[in-house]
Amino acid sequence: MEVVASMVAEKPVVIFSKSTCCLSHSMKSLIRSFGANATVYELDEISNGEQIENELIRMGCQPSVPAVFIGQQFIGGSKRIMSLHVRNELVPLLKDAKAIWI
Repeated sequence: MEVVASMVAEKPVVIFSKSTCCLSHSMKSLIRSFGANATVYELDEISNGEQIENELIRMGCQPSVPAVFIGQQFIGGSKRIMSLHVRNELVPLLKDAKAIWI
């Protein structure tokens, strides 16, 4: 978990994604629609992507992507993010992490 922890440190929103994953694309679009500028790591495009994916799986990410971290905390995948959005709980998380201001 050291690699993932260092990648999410001091960043308000981090999304681990794969460029070919439609759910990852949807989560990136949703979070950006609120004005958040997420740091995105495309695991299929970086050299240590497989190592990071294995670390995410060990952390409980099933499937491994999308994996969304807000305020350095693992929030979940697409189901969890959509659930938070439907319950109007996603925006407060983004505000608390200082990813958005309004």
